[in-house]
Amino acid sequence: MGVSMGHVHLIVADPDAQKKLFVDVLGAETKTLGFLQLVKIPGIVIVLSKARTAPTEGSEGSTVNHFGFLVKSIADTKAKLAAANIPLAMDNDKNKQVIAVFPEKIRVEFTEDASLKGPSAFHHMHIATPNGETLRAWYVKTFGGTEGKRGNFLAAMFPGGEVDFLKVDKVQTPTKGRSLDHIGFEVKGLEEFCKKLQAQGMTFEVPYREVPELGGLKIAYIADPEGTRIELTEGFAAQ
Repeated sequence: MGVSMGHVHLIVADPDAQKKLFVDVLGAETKTLGFLQLVKIPGIVIVLSKARTAPTEGSEGSTVNHFGFLVKSIADTKAKLAAANIPLAMDNDKNKQVIAVFPEKIRVEFTEDASLKGPSAFHHMHIATPNGETLRAWYVKTFGGTEGKRGNFLAAMFPGGEVDFLKVDKVQTPTKGRSLDHIGFEVKGLEEFCKKLQAQGMTFEVPYREVPELGGLKIAYIADPEGTRIELTEGFAAQ
């Protein structure tokens, strides 16, 4: 269907502080696109913009509990996080995996993969839901993903990464208005893709349009059945 992992959009009080962390901890590349700051890591773009009002909350408690990266050395990553005074919500020595809490309560997971050629790569979005099978089926059908599993977690696989599903007791709070405001998929032929979704009865928060001030980036916004805000884009790869 021409869909790949696209981006995570953080709307925060201090974009520069967040950007510095992704550069220092993950070796990310940076770029400015119009009024947006971009941080590029293999498989994903992190979009940073300044909040006009304080976010309601962080990622924990929302439908997107955290997002995760592979790193070449978890020991080096932990040292960098400690140097930046970033606390850990989880530290699993056995699996060489940690979840760090970035400023404004943004949870970021790091897992060691010593075979990486570079220092880091995107791995997954982690969606918290009581309805894993149903929600995975929605992502697979809507975006053309492949059903899979990561350990005990159900997953939908896409070029560039995967969406994993964390079992919780109740539906979580939608992402809109939180510091992790939405996730994104990059789509080849976005206009036609949106027309197909509309024909299937999809409701759009923002219908398809082009944004001249962002180099002609094409966008649209929808939400998954439990309220995860999702931006569809065409053009980040070209930028």
